[in-house]
Amino acid sequence: MSKRMTVVFKDENTYTHLKVEAAKRNMNASDIVSEAVVEWIESQEDLELSPLIKSSQEEVESSGTKSWEELKRNL
Repeated sequence: MSKRMTVVFKDENTYTHLKVEAAKRNMNASDIVSEAVVEWIESQEDLELSPLIKSSQEEVESSGTKSWEELKRNL
């Protein structure tokens, strides 16, 4: 299901560039905006995960790791 939204560009040049790029790529400007929003949301999710990843890396550095062979032997 698609939803509609009005986007107001504060800079007319941005709107013009969007329309030109959409025409060059034979795309709808709304598809470009939608893709950009999805990419932004994904980057925000990555930023939220960043501290967790860093914490995990620090834990590995402090406690070390085991080889796959060692893990298999302990099973």
